[in-house]
Amino acid sequence: MTDQAMLTWAKAIKGEIVRLRRTIHQKPELGFELYETAGLVAQTLADLGIEARTGVGKSGVVAHLGQGNGPAIGIRADMDALPILEQTGAEYASQIPGRMHACGHDAHTAVLLGVALLLKEMDLPGEVRLIFQPSEETFDSEGISGAPRMIADGALEGLDAVIALHVDTSIAAGQIKVAPGVAQAAVDDFRIYVQGRGGHAARPFAGLDPIWMMTQVLQGLYAIPSRRLNPLRSGIVTVGIVKAGSANNVIPAEAYIEGTLRSHDEQVRLQLREEVEKAAAMVKAWGGDYRLEFDFGYPPLVNNQKVAGWLARVGADLLGRDQVIDKDMVSFGAEDFAYMTAKVPGAMFRLGVKPSTVTFGGLHEATFDLDEESLPFGAAMLAETALRFVRGELE
Repeated sequence: MTDQAMLTWAKAIKGEIVRLRRTIHQKPELGFELYETAGLVAQTLADLGIEARTGVGKSGVVAHLGQGNGPAIGIRADMDALPILEQTGAEYASQIPGRMHACGHDAHTAVLLGVALLLKEMDLPGEVRLIFQPSEETFDSEGISGAPRMIADGALEGLDAVIALHVDTSIAAGQIKVAPGVAQAAVDDFRIYVQGRGGHAARPFAGLDPIWMMTQVLQGLYAIPSRRLNPLRSGIVTVGIVKAGSANNVIPAEAYIEGTLRSHDEQVRLQLREEVEKAAAMVKAWGGDYRLEFDFGYPPLVNNQKVAGWLARVGADLLGRDQVIDKDMVSFGAEDFAYMTAKVPGAMFRLGVKPSTVTFGGLHEATFDLDEESLPFGAAMLAETALRFVRGELE
């Protein structure tokens, strides 16, 4: 097979990949509740003559191609949607109000099914494992997302490497971004309950106003990145929810702050937690109190140097060297594929999906959409990388 053969074949099956993506897009499902999506994946694989194990990590699907006694590489795609009301106006828009594939997981899933189409008839002297993951966006009742659940169910056992892609609206179809090292951030969420003493609005001096104290806490939180962190080792503090009170003439007893922390290394991650604690503790100087709760989320996603190099090399061969971008790779977004790359050498590349003529919103926006011309490029990249790996051409 020539370098361009896989891409030519992928373009030939673009219609099927697009059909699958649109079918999934119209019926978005959340978290681990992926009954139709996982069912469609399993049935599509069965129609191709590929056996699949369902219920992995609660509702994931895992399939195996090739021989089980050679090199083994996994390819992961996430399947879940977001609780967003779609506003694209597309003919294939979500048919379920309040749910939308606004992060491209429908495309990830369809592309991986495209990989199955590309590789199913090939003689593979090793194993290519197709890993369809639930709940990348959310946690279950125990605070665990889809990747750790699938790892616990053996989805990575015996693998030598694992790869994945994520759509990227900042670059065009036919381009990718990939580089070794940190690619995505760690994420931790926090909740602060500022406790004061309620009373009548006409007698603020007789109570202890938690709203006023909360404003001081907010100033402390917003100062953390610029005044408490080393500027060469950045982190982010974002407050997304502020709540207090129920009437304009009543001083409430409590105010509430909720936000998120993003960081790229463990030292900064720990410092952010400590600084949030210090900011919350300021209320004690005025006689107030607080309760602070953390939800510790995904670790940073670190691309293995060797695996990222493989993706860059395949990208240069398939797409052209000038279409492989190794700048602006680091993001403060979070991705639970990080759990997989912490277990097995792996890397994620970003697939350009920026529309050439129509302006859509970005990831997690109600107007998000993507250029479907990009889908064959994603399928070819994943399939060619896996094929070369099991053939021993990427060492």
